[in-house]
Amino acid sequence: MNCVRRAGGFTLVEILVALAVLAIALTATARSLGAAIDTTTALRDRTLARWVAEDRLAQLELTKEWPDLDTKEGDADMGGQAFHWRQETGVTPAARMRRVEVSVFLTGNDSMLAKMTGFIQQTGPQPGPQTGPGSQSVAQPGPQTGLQPAPQAGPSR
Repeated sequence: MNCVRRAGGFTLVEILVALAVLAIALTATARSLGAAIDTTTALRDRTLARWVAEDRLAQLELTKEWPDLDTKEGDADMGGQAFHWRQETGVTPAARMRRVEVSVFLTGNDSMLAKMTGFIQQTGPQPGPQTGPGSQSVAQPGPQTGLQPAPQAGPSR
């Protein structure tokens, strides 16, 4: 009988199939890592943009600045990244309060990364007609609330 003993090992076809499976698995892994890196970068940018908005609102509050009813823009650097912010100030039903919206973008990009709204209270004397001794004050509706001020109590006897 003619007995040919076969040597142990893999055939060429088996090796090529194994390499094809390995190539497909490595490609899927590389795509997953790329997507994870993109997501991490986007989250980092959004976090830094939120910090820029918080800083802008905190600056308004700490400087006790009474913002004008307008739109302001500026640039900020946070975490080594350049950002552009836009501050829009509007009225509220309360005469001594302003609504401030801060939107933050990457410099050179119109895609908003963060938007934060805050309310600033006016401190100090309220502008308006001054009343002194001998002058009579007439209660009139406030400019935005439509409410009348509380009557002033005189000396009781």
